[in-house]
Amino acid sequence: MAGGGIVEGGGTRAHLYEGRTTSFVVIACIVAASGGLIFGYDIGISGGVTSMDDFLVKFFPVVERHKNQSTKDQDYCKYDNQKLTAFTSSLYLAGLVASFGASGVTRRFGRRPSILFGGFSFLIGAALNAAAVNLPMLILGRIMLGVGIGFGNQAVPLYLSEMAPAKLRGGLNIMFQFAINIGILAANLINYGTAKIKPWGWRLSLGLAAVPAALMFVGGLFLPETSNSLIERGHLEKGRALLVKVRGTTNVDAEFEDMVDASKKANEVKHPFRNILKKRNRPQLVMATFIPFFQQLTGINAIMFYAPVLFKTIGFGGDASLYSAVITGAVNALAIFVSIFAVDRLGRRILFLQAGVQMFISQKQRVCLSKR
Repeated sequence: MAGGGIVEGGGTRAHLYEGRTTSFVVIACIVAASGGLIFGYDIGISGGVTSMDDFLVKFFPVVERHKNQSTKDQDYCKYDNQKLTAFTSSLYLAGLVASFGASGVTRRFGRRPSILFGGFSFLIGAALNAAAVNLPMLILGRIMLGVGIGFGNQAVPLYLSEMAPAKLRGGLNIMFQFAINIGILAANLINYGTAKIKPWGWRLSLGLAAVPAALMFVGGLFLPETSNSLIERGHLEKGRALLVKVRGTTNVDAEFEDMVDASKKANEVKHPFRNILKKRNRPQLVMATFIPFFQQLTGINAIMFYAPVLFKTIGFGGDASLYSAVITGAVNALAIFVSIFAVDRLGRRILFLQAGVQMFISQKQRVCLSKR
């Protein structure tokens, strides 16, 4: 974010910022965070439906036959199927491609259009998945969900950060991650229930993604643009008026001036991608790239995505695998809930370091168990 980045990083007048957490901010953040809820739901729902026999019979009969055969093959090999891989991976591939286009839309036209388009894409994707009669229709629905993720994940965290008061920005930013984990937990609980509904329970699981999608889209119709975005696009008076409304005070001069200064400095950068590769920006580039990269390599996303299938391959029954996935999602959501209240008091670095220690210990224990 061109304007918000410098302001959030601690403008010289940050101690002069005034304002409170207005109901306007709370409602706006809840609606915007629904984008995280959808992302989490789509992560959690896939592993559950791919473990349901009715779903496999409809779209992946080869996998269903291998799954129920008594063979000497490893259990996870029974899910080795290119069509099933296309179903699961199409979401992320579409999200990756869409995120490039979403970046330009979010910057040039504002955060609100990206949120609206993301919510609309989610609605279309959920409808296609719930009504799917063949594999192409199912994958098309997944692609639309991926487009929604690309736009939603681009705009929603930025929107939350720019709407939040400076003193609460860390906690409200984590709300997006918290919403993702609530979505994962909700998906696991729903899968546990719909697995008992024969033969159309999987349609209910996939179709319920439309609920948070509708909240995101309809709510987006009433959301304002952020002050940062308005200032970046030259609407200074509108940006200041909105800032007064959002902060609940007329004394917003310090924060407004920092936003204007940040926007001017950002606009002075003619070649941002070339500039970020310069030596002086290398530490920030390395951290911004490798921290999320190594976080992904821990494997937690794969575990959350395939949890029911993974538990099945190590010998859990159908209900037990879904129930275990619910426990995993609940623990994850609880950890995020604690972080929301701790991040602005203890700081980002403390949470980052203790999380690294926890992951190191758990990975070491997993290695030791695998050697037994």
